[in-house]
Amino acid sequence: MNYEVLAIDKHPERVQRWSAQLDRVVQADATEDGSLRQLGVAGFGRAVVAIGASVEASVLTVLALVELGVPQVWARATSQKHAKILSSVGAHHVIFPEAETGERVAHLIVSQLLDFVELDDDFAIAAVRVPESLAGRTLLDLRPDDRYGVRVVGLKVPGEHFRSAADDTPLPREGVLVVEGGIDQVHRFARLR
Repeated sequence: MNYEVLAIDKHPERVQRWSAQLDRVVQADATEDGSLRQLGVAGFGRAVVAIGASVEASVLTVLALVELGVPQVWARATSQKHAKILSSVGAHHVIFPEAETGERVAHLIVSQLLDFVELDDDFAIAAVRVPESLAGRTLLDLRPDDRYGVRVVGLKVPGEHFRSAADDTPLPREGVLVVEGGIDQVHRFARLR
């Protein structure tokens, strides 16, 4: 995405592996605020702490970054207690990538969804195939908000790029829709034939 990236790891084999793919890869101990200061980390707008093997190293690294004044510190947590500690030492964003990916994949496995992003406890955006029974009809005719509890926000005609959905656009046979709404409503809409 054309951002400068500095990767830090204390293991030389990881530094070697990533050196060809990232701007700068440095072997250092990220728990040491002196090392981070020497590397100029305080000048970065964002930091990601993806340490999962050691809760202590993760927490100490977040603490060092916060004390250096990094404006946004994102940290990977491996448990709820780990997340609580990361937040208490100043992490701005705590994520559970394995759990979040697992939930997303579970939605895809048990449904007709092509893609799925949960934005809140009961709100999602998903990509679904145009149900055969709705092909050729317009959103104005179908009124998916009223009938199915979802809003169609985009569509993809075969051979074209995604675009915004308009009320008068016929839904393309074998096309893909981007819908938003409650999780149950999105799943029900995806099951239409």
